[in-house]
Amino acid sequence: MSIREELISQADSAKKAARKLAQAGSSEKNKALQMIADKLLERQAEILEINEKDMQKGRENGLSRALLDRLKLTEARIKGMAQGLREVAAQEDPIGEVPGMWKRPNGLQIGKIRVPLGVIGIIYEARPNVTVDVAGLCLKSGNTVILRGGSNAFNSNQILTNIIQDGLREAALPKEAVQLISTTDRKAVDILFTLNDYLDVLIPRGGAGLIQKVVNESKVPVIETGVGNCHVYVNKDADLTKAKKIVFNAKYSRPAVCNAAESLLVDQKVAEEFLPEMARIFAESDVELRGCEQTQKIVPGVTPATEEDYATEFLDYIMSVKVVADYEEAVEHIYQYGTKHSEAIVTENYTTARAFLDDIDAAAVYVNASTRFTDGGQFGLGAETGISTQKLHARGPMGLKELTTTKYIIMGSGQIRE
Repeated sequence: MSIREELISQADSAKKAARKLAQAGSSEKNKALQMIADKLLERQAEILEINEKDMQKGRENGLSRALLDRLKLTEARIKGMAQGLREVAAQEDPIGEVPGMWKRPNGLQIGKIRVPLGVIGIIYEARPNVTVDVAGLCLKSGNTVILRGGSNAFNSNQILTNIIQDGLREAALPKEAVQLISTTDRKAVDILFTLNDYLDVLIPRGGAGLIQKVVNESKVPVIETGVGNCHVYVNKDADLTKAKKIVFNAKYSRPAVCNAAESLLVDQKVAEEFLPEMARIFAESDVELRGCEQTQKIVPGVTPATEEDYATEFLDYIMSVKVVADYEEAVEHIYQYGTKHSEAIVTENYTTARAFLDDIDAAAVYVNASTRFTDGGQFGLGAETGISTQKLHARGPMGLKELTTTKYIIMGSGQIRE
């Protein structure tokens, strides 16, 4: 069977499963989620053993420290995945919700009801936790999903998908509701783009190259998730002790994810006090800073920043730095280089904080907090299928409701249109 034939077969079975899953009740879906969570913990040792094979291959292939961190599963991360499924199960089921209903003068009762999108394709890179997160959200929202994970995490994704399908079977739901494309051949992605007779939406999660390829080439409608060139702006009225903690966390905690900060903007009025200590903290953790001329004067030895650096999502232990004259220059810099993902200001000035919230056009805008909170779990959504940076249909972390649409329901008593 060719790759195309195999993908069409998977997509067709997903489409058929979608009809069954759309009719499943909340209790059935919640039972499946709880069973999958239990199985993840029961088979933890097996998952870690298989993940180590991917890690070893990644090390042999020269993956960076940051990318290896994305790939790695630990007991804590598996526990977090299971907890995320339980949180999704505990949330209110959006399917069947009636956002509104009204009666027309002719007696027609017109309403809208929330329904699943249908069949969702997810294309993502080396983060095996995504396999569980998106499967759980799709299941609870009544959607079936076809997963195309990165080749670096292929073995990890396979074992996780098998566990998910075991849980579905035991909960008497179709195992075809969650499927993993079983080849790492890049042709599979190109074929997936053409399956608009089967897939209702594609969601890419990854770097700029992947996202733009999907957006530009797919015949299937796409929800564009975010390249995260995120900024933290340390304002002249910032609490500098607070700022150091926020900046370090935003960059260092997990640099290879889209909500990590890539650029640091510092008001010139506090730059000489703030930057030397911040640079020392980063140097101790092997984070490379690339700075403007003023930054280089304040912190000798800093790598000169280029125009490209300010426009780059590094996804690594690298951060660009710019000293700005004032609030207006900081905002202009963010508008020029930001990707409308997550932006933060550190300030104790209430008026400035409110202005930043109003002025910045991004999916998530922060005052005195790390950009690393842009995450479905951190927002109380249980998990997410991605961070949408577009404005149609969904924006920000996409939880259950963002994986639904509505249809009109009209009830009459024999009315005809004159």
